[in-house]
Amino acid sequence: MVLEKIKKENDIKNLSPEEYPRLAAEIREFLVQSLSRTGGHLASNLGVVELTMALHCSFDLPKDKIIWDVGHQSYTHKILTGRKDGFANLRKLGGMSGFPKRTESPCDVYDTGHSTTSISAGLGYVAARELNGEDYYVVSVIGDGAFTGGMAFEAMNNAAELKTNFIMVLNDNNMSISENVGGISTYLGSIRTAEAYTGLKMGVTNTLNRVPVIGEKTVDALRKTKRSIKQLMIPGMFFEDIGLTYLGPIDGHNTKQMIKAFQEAKRLKAPVVVHVITEKGRGYLPAVRHPARFHGTTPFEIPTGLPAKRTGKANYTDIFSTVMRKFGDRYPNVVAITAAMPDGTGLKRFRNMFPDRFFDVGIAEQHAVTYAAGLALGGLIPVVAIYSSFLQRAVDQIMEDVCLQNLHVIFAIDRAGLVGSDGETHQGAFDLSYLSMMPNMTIMAPKNIWELSDMMKFAVAHDGPIAIRYPRGEAWDHMKELRAPIELGKAEILQKGSKVALLAVGKMVEIAASVTRELEEKYGVKATLVNMRFVKPMDHELLIQLAEEHELLVTLEDNVKQGGFGQQAANYLYEHEKYPHMIQVAIPDCFVEHGSVEQLYSKLGMDADSVVEKIVEKCVLEPLVNEE
Repeated sequence: MVLEKIKKENDIKNLSPEEYPRLAAEIREFLVQSLSRTGGHLASNLGVVELTMALHCSFDLPKDKIIWDVGHQSYTHKILTGRKDGFANLRKLGGMSGFPKRTESPCDVYDTGHSTTSISAGLGYVAARELNGEDYYVVSVIGDGAFTGGMAFEAMNNAAELKTNFIMVLNDNNMSISENVGGISTYLGSIRTAEAYTGLKMGVTNTLNRVPVIGEKTVDALRKTKRSIKQLMIPGMFFEDIGLTYLGPIDGHNTKQMIKAFQEAKRLKAPVVVHVITEKGRGYLPAVRHPARFHGTTPFEIPTGLPAKRTGKANYTDIFSTVMRKFGDRYPNVVAITAAMPDGTGLKRFRNMFPDRFFDVGIAEQHAVTYAAGLALGGLIPVVAIYSSFLQRAVDQIMEDVCLQNLHVIFAIDRAGLVGSDGETHQGAFDLSYLSMMPNMTIMAPKNIWELSDMMKFAVAHDGPIAIRYPRGEAWDHMKELRAPIELGKAEILQKGSKVALLAVGKMVEIAASVTRELEEKYGVKATLVNMRFVKPMDHELLIQLAEEHELLVTLEDNVKQGGFGQQAANYLYEHEKYPHMIQVAIPDCFVEHGSVEQLYSKLGMDADSVVEKIVEKCVLEPLVNEE
């Protein structure tokens, strides 16, 4: 096997060009086999195999710096830098990350996970290189989906002023997670189809390079005038117009052709965009047909591509999807917004039924929020569905454009709390903290599937900014009989007890319920169980009452402790001179690594057993005597 010859970085340079196609095929076979067992980002990685090979053939790692935008497409990069064996524990607790990690390898030069960052980071590396008088190449690899994000344009605008080499590789597969939308996608589509120019350029360049002495000089002269030629052949030439040299489009599955393009790019003392065309999911038919489904996949059956484990139970995204579909019929003024993730956020059904009221703005969370503000001012009720981790990117817009104007915008925050295997960059651990600081904001979290539906109804009738945050994974389907009407700022008492009161937010109600059962069964303590429902406005009246009636209050949230529900509750009690014993169960002051959600809860001391242990220690409880 050719792949067995790759033990460390730069080993690929020892291969002959004739071995490249076999290596690409073996890498794809390995990725499909491996990810069918572990899950992971499949489609994006299958699409960049030859591109990654060409980069590793053209640059010297780790001296040269390759920065992967988002980073979920770095699996081939990991293989070519000697980490093939790490795929057995990919995205598992203590195992290899699914994203670039500087702690894993010196060949990973930037920890990524969010989109549109690579050009800015690369530009920083370039500036540092020049100031330090060092000599290395910087390559930022960015997808066409990320080009819908404003940060990429800010960085390109800055890069255009450079008088030194900086290489930006545009990996164009006409996809972000779902199919791309908008003007940039249309523009790139026009370039993809400009075969007349591409064929002319490659043919002329290759022919002239074979002419002794004068050939290379002629190519250099043509390069200086190519901008005017491109203007005739390809309308717009956006990149050239703002001051970037453009090379392409190039077949992203032709390793030899890309190596030639990278060699040409390395010679330029200027910022250069190398535009490569790839196919997402290439080499595995189910991923080609369903690239969005195979963007991030669970373990699957290779022949069919179907999930290996199917429970049939609905998740919170499914419930949200059903609710939005019903709201489309019921409320003609409800509209939906997503940032390039109609499938992931559950808005696909709404889009199919109400296309005129559905807006996919691309990977542009900041724009999505301000756009929603405009929709609200125009008399509509916008529902902005975004993952918690990605909504962080629009904190200023939520604050200034929605909350400041007190606009009726509904934020449906998916993947709140710990999400597991995607690790630090994707954990939704901060939303309660950053949303709570905003005046006019209302924050809710459902305990189960029925409460999510009820909260969405409440949000539509509400007047002002309102956020509903819910976790990834199977929706809890217990306590259906406990479904008290939702009132603004009022919690729900699920069980009345004494001595210990558990105040839980959202998903943590499920854990708190397990804690109450264990306390009663093992220690004879019947605890009070409260579903807080609202983090803001908080049920302060009940909070004071619970503090007066119980020895110990336990707050439970799947959010960081700093600025979260527990700290807010403790501060309020302190300000009102109530000093009960308290335990705050929350995510500590750290970025949480990848691993299963269950493992992470246990490691952080947030699972039911850990909470019981803390309560027993705090209250000095003795187990019941088992009389047999």
